[in-house]
Amino acid sequence: MRKSGPVTDPQTPSPSEQSDADDVERHACPKCGTQPGSPCRSRSGAVTSAYHTRRFTLVPRLKKALRVPTPADRRPGQPGTPPPAPIDSDLPSADIRIGYARCSTLGQELDSQLDALSKHGIPRDKIFSEKISTRVRVRPKFEEALRTAREVKAHAPHCRVIFTVYEMKRLGRDAAELTALADHLTAHGLILEMLAGPLPGIYDPTGPGKLLFAFFAAMAETERENIRESTLEGLDTAARKGKHGGRPPVITDDMLHPVLRRRAGGESVEQIQPDLIIPTGKRKGQNPSVASIYRALAEHAKREAYPEAVEQAHADFADLRNADVPRLRPDAAALRP
Repeated sequence: MRKSGPVTDPQTPSPSEQSDADDVERHACPKCGTQPGSPCRSRSGAVTSAYHTRRFTLVPRLKKALRVPTPADRRPGQPGTPPPAPIDSDLPSADIRIGYARCSTLGQELDSQLDALSKHGIPRDKIFSEKISTRVRVRPKFEEALRTAREVKAHAPHCRVIFTVYEMKRLGRDAAELTALADHLTAHGLILEMLAGPLPGIYDPTGPGKLLFAFFAAMAETERENIRESTLEGLDTAARKGKHGGRPPVITDDMLHPVLRRRAGGESVEQIQPDLIIPTGKRKGQNPSVASIYRALAEHAKREAYPEAVEQAHADFADLRNADVPRLRPDAAALRP
């Protein structure tokens, strides 16, 4: 009599498939946005026949798998809500985000970036912010945010630690610097996320995405160079029109004329200073300092002396040309040592 083995229901998934599904569903899907405990969904809301690649590659042992099928008990192809897969409580499944916000000058505000990071689910104590230019290589809060992300990853290796910024230029505008940052995140198992800009979404610095990130980093650097060139052209055009930037002068020409007149009358700068009033700027309505008056007098004397010096130089050159200078004979010039 022939022995028969146990009958297996073709709809019942094998233990290996069940284990793969459980491991995959411990993570949220970066593509369709499905939360942990549920299978992947298509655009129409139906359960997919296989998990999305970006999701099952989060499991280290499935990283090189070509396809991970969805078990039959998850009802592939059906729009209904399947029962959540069992999740091992010992392994945390939630993503941990560390936020960073930055602006270049003290006059700019960080509120819009902070609000966007908070609405994205990042608590305020996990958001690091500072007002500092990207040209400064050492940014204290940026270094502190990276250090915190590394420490979190070391204490929770099974979690996805995501370093979140509002847009790429908050990190830097130099392609080499951004590429080095991507290498740093990869080395420590961190993931970069941007909420806006040319490359929004979660960015895993491994695989073909690295090339795309390097491309946008180069584009950001080119944009910065274009802004710089446009600014310099604008300043040059304004200078040709007589418009110069910077603070308004403390001692204007209208103030300098009475100073010169009273100095010619024998008064000292200390006697004149209390009668002068600054017309514009932050110190409007105050008296200028004695040092400012002396600097203005020195600059005026330099301007007055320059035309006279030029005129005297032209006169000396004309006298030299008109002078009867004896010329050496060719033989005498040849014998000259």
